Amino acid sequence: MSPPPETQSESVGAGESFLTVVIAFVSNLLIAVAKTGAAMVTGSASLVAEAAHSWADTGNEILLLIAERRAHRPRDSRHPQGYGREAYIWSMFAAFGLFAVGAAVSVQHGISELLSPEPATDYGIAYAVLAIAAVLEGISFLRSYQQAKRGAVKRRISLLRQVFRTSDPTLRAVFAEDAAALIGLAIAFVGVFLHQITGSATYDAIGSILVGVLLGVVAIVLINQNRRFLLGQAVDDAVQQRVLRDLLAHGNIDRVTYLHVEYTGPVQLFLVAAVDFTGDDVESSVAVALRQLENELERDPRIAEAVLTLSAPGDADLVPDAP
Repeated sequence: MSPPPETQSESVGAGESFLTVVIAFVSNLLIAVAKTGAAMVTGSASLVAEAAHSWADTGNEILLLIAERRAHRPRDSRHPQGYGREAYIWSMFAAFGLFAVGAAVSVQHGISELLSPEPATDYGIAYAVLAIAAVLEGISFLRSYQQAKRGAVKRRISLLRQVFRTSDPTLRAVFAEDAAALIGLAIAFVGVFLHQITGSATYDAIGSILVGVLLGVVAIVLINQNRRFLLGQAVDDAVQQRVLRDLLAHGNIDRVTYLHVEYTGPVQLFLVAAVDFTGDDVESSVAVALRQLENELERDPRIAEAVLTLSAPGDADLVPDAP
């Protein structure tokens, strides 16, 4: 069975995801060090929030690298559907880390700054670090943007729809975190600038709180997406229809009466189908044919496991939509 174009495009993206995460990790580590130094020198609340944001992102990239490695281990007797769901588990940990470290620290520091404001100094250093961070974050974001864009073009859907519907949680996490980082830098710049021209630390503190709220929203979105895939996310209609057409195109299959396809990991599918073979072979021959077809399907690395059974005589046929 030829893989659906949707999973073909995601397979290419999954192969790129490790490099995408590495680039994001290096960028965030350099940014975190620079922001921490600048926050200590300037005393800016917005820079403290941005430093917490970058350290949270750096830790998250480590978790995403673990997810990439562990999720692509081959299946074994104890895990017949493979280890793909590990990607969603580790990505969930990363999202919780973003919420706890990035969002909570930023909001808490902003509130503290509102209650006990302190003047900031050395604004030039703050602006320089924000500019450097914008360049590094832009490089990382461009990488994830290009990977997501290629998948969106092949699937003929919008970029954001590709990001939120892809089965690759590392791509989704890096894209969302980098986009939030760029928005956070803009918020921090405005906070520092208003602090400088007004002399009031209130704007800087509000900037810190806004960065924290932004990170909290992103973390909740990522947590919810990983939750859906951990529960068992069915493929969309386009993939379902393509799988149905490919099964019906098989020479031995006369009809399909049941079909369920869900993700078990990044670009990994669990397929269950009830089929009726052509002819009227004896039970033993049909059983052998079913096992052979399952093995044929599972030779595709995108099929984590295929389970086939026989259709009952009165079951209604599944008819593919018009292409």
